[in-house]
Amino acid sequence: MFAVIKTGGKQYRVAANDLLKIEKVEANVGDMVEIGHVLAHGEGENVTFGAPFVDGAVVTAEVVEQGKNRTVIAFKKRRRQNSRRKIGHRQLLTTVRISEILLGGAKPTKTAAVKAPKKEAKAEAVTEATAEAAPKKEPKAKAAETAAAPLFKAPKGEPDDLTVIKGIGPVAAKDLAEQGIITFAQLAKLTDKDVAKIDEHMPFSADQIKDWREQAKELAAK
Repeated sequence: MFAVIKTGGKQYRVAANDLLKIEKVEANVGDMVEIGHVLAHGEGENVTFGAPFVDGAVVTAEVVEQGKNRTVIAFKKRRRQNSRRKIGHRQLLTTVRISEILLGGAKPTKTAAVKAPKKEAKAEAVTEATAEAAPKKEPKAKAAETAAAPLFKAPKGEPDDLTVIKGIGPVAAKDLAEQGIITFAQLAKLTDKDVAKIDEHMPFSADQIKDWREQAKELAAK
C-alpha cells in the first residue's frame, strides 16, 4: 500500500519502510511522529483520493536523523550599479522512516510522539520550579556560560564598520560583533577552520564568509 502525504508544503508518495527527508519536525531521534495530511492512498490501481485529505488516514514515521540540506546560494547583481548581494541558505531537514499507513482511524502499533511536546513542557515546568527553589548560584553559572559564548576574542580598540562589506547588513554586523568579530583585520585573517566554525554556529554559509574575507583583505590593506 502507498499513500500521498503533505508536509512542509510539499507532497510525497510513500510506502512502509521508505526513508524520506522532509522539512524539520520537532522531535528527537527514535521518536514516532504522525503525519495526518494524507491526500490519497491505495494499492495497485485502486486509489482513494481525499477532499483534500482522506478522513481517518494517518501515516506514522520514525525519526532517523536531524540535519541540514546543502547550502543554496542566491546571488543578485545589478548591471552598472556596482551592486551585488550573496545570501546562503541551509534548510533544516528531518530524515524519517515510514512505519505504517493507517486508515479509518486505526491506532498505530508503535506509540507516536504527538504528545511528547506536552510532556516536555511539563518537565520544563518542573525544572523551572526546582530552579526557583534552589540556591541562587545557578543563574550566576548560567551567566558565566553566556559570557564564554563568543566564538572569538574581540580585539581592543575601535571597531570597524563591517556594513561597508557588501553582504553584511546591520543585523549581520551585530551578530558578528556578539561573536567577537569587530574589525576588517579579523575577518581578513579567518582561517578555513574558523570559517567552518562560523558556518556551524551562525546563520551564515561558508561561501558568504569567504566572500566577506576577501573584501576585508582589501579594506584592511588600506
